[in-house]
Amino acid sequence: MALCFLTLQVMAQHKNEFLKARESEPDNFGWMKGFPPPEDKVLHTWDGSFFEFPAIRWSVVHMREMLPTVRVSRGLNAPIPFGYALDKAMDAITFQPQGYQEQMTWEASLWKCYTDGIIVLHKGKVVYERYFSELTESDVHAVMSLTKSLNGTLAAILVAEGTLDENKPVPFYVPELKNSAYGDATVRQVMDMTTALKYSEDYADPKADIWVFSSAGNPLPKPADYKGPVGYYAYLETVQKQGEHGQIFAYKTVNADALGWIIAKATGKSVNELLSERIWSKTGMEQDAFYQVDSKGIAFTGGGFNAGLRDLARFGELIRNKGNWQGEQLFPAQAVDDIQKGGSKEAFAKSGHPELKGWTYRNMWWMTQNENGAYAARGVHGQTIYIDPAAEMVIVRLASHPVAANSANDAYSLPAYQAIADYLMKKK
Repeated sequence: MALCFLTLQVMAQHKNEFLKARESEPDNFGWMKGFPPPEDKVLHTWDGSFFEFPAIRWSVVHMREMLPTVRVSRGLNAPIPFGYALDKAMDAITFQPQGYQEQMTWEASLWKCYTDGIIVLHKGKVVYERYFSELTESDVHAVMSLTKSLNGTLAAILVAEGTLDENKPVPFYVPELKNSAYGDATVRQVMDMTTALKYSEDYADPKADIWVFSSAGNPLPKPADYKGPVGYYAYLETVQKQGEHGQIFAYKTVNADALGWIIAKATGKSVNELLSERIWSKTGMEQDAFYQVDSKGIAFTGGGFNAGLRDLARFGELIRNKGNWQGEQLFPAQAVDDIQKGGSKEAFAKSGHPELKGWTYRNMWWMTQNENGAYAARGVHGQTIYIDPAAEMVIVRLASHPVAANSANDAYSLPAYQAIADYLMKKK
């Protein structure tokens, strides 16, 4: 099954009592070990077993062994190492989780959120870095919907450079979508997810549109009686309109894949090629990154990216510095300025995210609108790039929480990030 389908399958599961982080570490189970592994230790894609908890704790680091991918090349230059100023005192920093009376330490929060890897940059130097579970320094990790913010960043760059006109209707770039819901939507509405789509992501409904989208993108052979669209782009042509564009923020994965198609058409390059050319090969990355693909080799830009922890931190640091990497301006600062100005508060307030009061969404980034101006790329099961401009801080957390929704982590992670920011701002 495709990663999109499996992620949503997990999201549809009923609430259960889960093993704690230490209890669910892959070494406790022995999956996929041996030559060959014992049959009862084999995880499969076709039955979904590789993405059920606790097996997901192994799978997020091994997606390339289970599903086809396309490379985002880091180029041939030597990696550029970070400077280090590790601060062991950070483990003991305390904060109060949302809705709780008791204080929690930073280190305890990492276990609570099933962290696989965490890195904190302050003024460009690594002040904290740890690996848990299956993740090591040399691995890549699935980042789920954090992928969308890569798309939004590329689009913002193209708009700042004049290659992409945010006010043009989508069919100006992708004529194939003229008869779909995107026929009278603007590029900006896709970038900010304010499109009005007859499209359901109700994971508890087996007839919801998300399952059709997932089946279309499934890279594995289709059943003999399958008559639906083949590939992500083919599915996008079938999406119909419901309501008026531009009124409500509605988080729908298909918008990210529509934006990927727009980017590819506007530049004549695939998203994976463009990301390599503009960012991954320019910032001293340690490893190639990878996108999962559909059966036509098209990158799943709604949630299929896999990358190393430090490399995601490099990306976050590049954004914090508004496109400037060690003195070289890789893209116009206006692209990040546009991200930071945030989206419509009115549109977001209508979206059904009461736990994120006051937030907005722009260029596929989540804007906290807090006094530090912090913003984040976010993905299910706990993936985060959290950028705090005032604290000159970037946090990247990779995780495999048993509950997909970010709300399972936010009560702990959001106040923890603020506590770290407050601590770093007091340091010289």
